[in-house]
Amino acid sequence: MKIHLKVWRQPDSKSQGKLEEYTVTNANPSMSFIELLDVLNEQLITNNLEPVAFDSDCGEGICGSCGMMIDGVAHGEQKQTAASQIHLRSIQDGDTITVEPWRAKAFPLVKDLVGDRAALDRIVAAGGYVSVNTGAAPDANSLPVNKENSDRAFDYAACIGCGACVAACPNASASLFTAAKVSHLALLPQGDPERKQRVLDMTAQMATEGFGDCSNHGECTAVCPKGIPLDTISMMRREYIKAMF
Repeated sequence: MKIHLKVWRQPDSKSQGKLEEYTVTNANPSMSFIELLDVLNEQLITNNLEPVAFDSDCGEGICGSCGMMIDGVAHGEQKQTAASQIHLRSIQDGDTITVEPWRAKAFPLVKDLVGDRAALDRIVAAGGYVSVNTGAAPDANSLPVNKENSDRAFDYAACIGCGACVAACPNASASLFTAAKVSHLALLPQGDPERKQRVLDMTAQMATEGFGDCSNHGECTAVCPKGIPLDTISMMRREYIKAMF
């Protein structure tokens, strides 16, 4: 396969970046999109050119490191699929693909396709955990959890923190990410004692990091590789109101 690429190149956050065009002539339909970038880099290194910087990934859609805009869509157009899970068999021979980094004030660009997403880690550090020392793991049935709550908590906990929701949102909001972290703990008995302080601390940190607010566009859930539903944000808002009053 022959694939034409337009890749964003920017040496650092202070320099001006631009799209540069490349062609990979020996692409294999079985390759993932990230492997295609590896082949491109081998080609660039062979020609004594600077390789494209991008985050390493697990290839299984569980680490969130592969985040990038593919043809203007976070993680590409395939639904509930991380960039590392896209394979070239879904791309036509001779296609031209544009690849860019996440663009958000809270995700300062490091180099090329690499952005600093540490702001999401700081939101979790503000309260996305259970601080009580519970000792060894209890038996599975010793603490009953309503099935509806356990199912919803599992869905929310599937968030991998990739930042696609931020990249897709017109306001660069981290509401879906923060809501997933707040909500899955609020639904479980282990997270209940700290639920009020948790939502106040995490939403405050989200604002401090410079993320925008949610205005219900729904782009976040449309590009989420784990399909985190939009009602997650509604739950976070209810948790916030209850914590305030």
